[in-house]
Amino acid sequence: MLVRLMYASRAVPAIDNDELHTILRQSKHNNPAKGITGLLCYSGGVFIQALEGGRSAVSQLYNRIAADPRHTDVVLLSYEEIGERRFAGWAMGQVNMARLNPALLLKYSATATLDPYVISGKVSMAMFDELVATASVMC
Repeated sequence: MLVRLMYASRAVPAIDNDELHTILRQSKHNNPAKGITGLLCYSGGVFIQALEGGRSAVSQLYNRIAADPRHTDVVLLSYEEIGERRFAGWAMGQVNMARLNPALLLKYSATATLDPYVISGKVSMAMFDELVATASVMC
């Protein structure tokens, strides 16, 4: 059974680009063997991530992330059984914040700031779908 999980967290302390690239590199290396795909967005010290795969593998990864000392304020935004993956092309894709049009954030939120703590999981997923559709994701 496939599931999709989306969560938000805050980085402690705010991580730099090297640390972010390390996280992405580890994800791209480890996720294929576990059958996990997904998408990560990081901006202003906030992570928002969607994970897809088998229920057990996704749950184990989420629990590990929630216990990771680099994260705080971990919030589960959505969890659902799915018939197919939305992010099958990425062991872990990353949103290219440099290509992100602020109008896209305004479409889904009161401000042009990425803040998943003030929008629903459903709205966050709609935003991710649009990011994929507008080629704002890099491998």
